[in-house]
Amino acid sequence: MQRPDVTAQILDAKRRNGLSFTQIAEQTGADRVWLTAALLGQHPLSAEQAASVARLLDLSDDAAAVLQEIPTRGSFEALPPTDPTIYRLYEALQVYGPALKALIHEDFGDGIMSAINFNLAIDRRDTDAGPRVRITLDGKFLPYQWGG
Repeated sequence: MQRPDVTAQILDAKRRNGLSFTQIAEQTGADRVWLTAALLGQHPLSAEQAASVARLLDLSDDAAAVLQEIPTRGSFEALPPTDPTIYRLYEALQVYGPALKALIHEDFGDGIMSAINFNLAIDRRDTDAGPRVRITLDGKFLPYQWGG
């Protein structure tokens, strides 16, 4: 059994049971953004988390074991991505990425924002002009260290 097979099983069970990713996260006690990424193959689950998801979605022990394996991360099969939602995020980084980089360097110095020591949140904001999406990227600053 491979990770894409387990992802397909998860999505089938989610649909069959009428569950949202938020509901699965609430029932397993995990952060909803992190767990959604994990269920889509981007993070390994702990044994406890995998067992909880397997019980909730009626997955096999083999599927629970696969959920605990360290995945090959990254979901782009081609660049630019073709899915419109993902493409718009890609487009936003193409347009604002250089400004974000310049401001990170201006505010913190020569370094990067970690995507390993990292949190991400997504929120809905209702406004008079209609609903808005708020995405918060929260990564630890890691300064470049040159030399030995």
